[in-house]
Amino acid sequence: MKSSTEIKKIAKDTVVLEAKAIKNLENSINDDFVSVINLIIRSKGRLIVAGIGKSANIANKIVATFNSTGQPSVFLHAADAIHGDLGNIQKGDIVLCISKSGNTPEIKAILPFIKNMGNPLIGLTGNMNSFLARESDFALDVSVEKEACPNNLAPTTSTTAQLVMGDALAVTLLACKNFTDKDFARFHPGGTLGKRLFLKLADILNENSSPSVCTDATINEVIIEISKNRLGATAVLENNILKGIITDGDLRRMLEKGDSFSNLSANDIMCINPKMIDITTLVYDALQLMEKNNISQLIVMDNTSYVGIVHIHEIIKEGVI
Repeated sequence: MKSSTEIKKIAKDTVVLEAKAIKNLENSINDDFVSVINLIIRSKGRLIVAGIGKSANIANKIVATFNSTGQPSVFLHAADAIHGDLGNIQKGDIVLCISKSGNTPEIKAILPFIKNMGNPLIGLTGNMNSFLARESDFALDVSVEKEACPNNLAPTTSTTAQLVMGDALAVTLLACKNFTDKDFARFHPGGTLGKRLFLKLADILNENSSPSVCTDATINEVIIEISKNRLGATAVLENNILKGIITDGDLRRMLEKGDSFSNLSANDIMCINPKMIDITTLVYDALQLMEKNNISQLIVMDNTSYVGIVHIHEIIKEGVI
């Protein structure tokens, strides 16, 4: 059993070794890298990313990153490719093969067929003297001094280098294509991330989201309206024009004064300068405005027309945070 000191040293040495390998990747960002980026940008087809073993796992992740940033990509397992899956490669596609040694039998077996089909071939390898490097139209060097594995066998440092080079390609591509947060939202409509980038106030408002009273409404009528809609507030309107807002906090402050409120109306206790936001605003931006102003509700407007109230609880329920 290793001591606590030994365990921490092994872990730290792994981190330092892999960090050094990643730093050395800077030297691989060369003219071939630029040519690969230009090749993919000009392509009308997909990017087919092939690998086997641990490199296949990295290929899957790289494909996921490409797809999420607007570059259509497909994973191809090299072992399956030689048993029929080469049919996935279509005219106009670019093939990116990942292999540490560049001499894996399955990779060597599929390269001649890819070349015969006329598809551009990019090699991502840790051996620039390998079969893959020689056969590729462009070869990207992801070689490492050694694996983090104490036996220098288990793919660790090498797969990290492959992953980072894949990220470098994806990030460079999205920057060259001027890929924006709005583009990103189109590919991530689900989950917290998608909702932050896509969900608007118009999507969460309903018929119960627009409580209102007139300026001469009694306090009893105000309380009933606030309680009925459970938003903790009601808008105050005069001839359908917004005049203010009354929150449950306003009611509490009125009661704390101890005066009789039997003769009071909505006009007497409303806040005349409520925080407002347009219905087309992203829900996440509405949340940011609430947090900035330390409030729980916002008046929602459609241009100059009152359409409702959004409460922070509704935003939390939507899973934006």
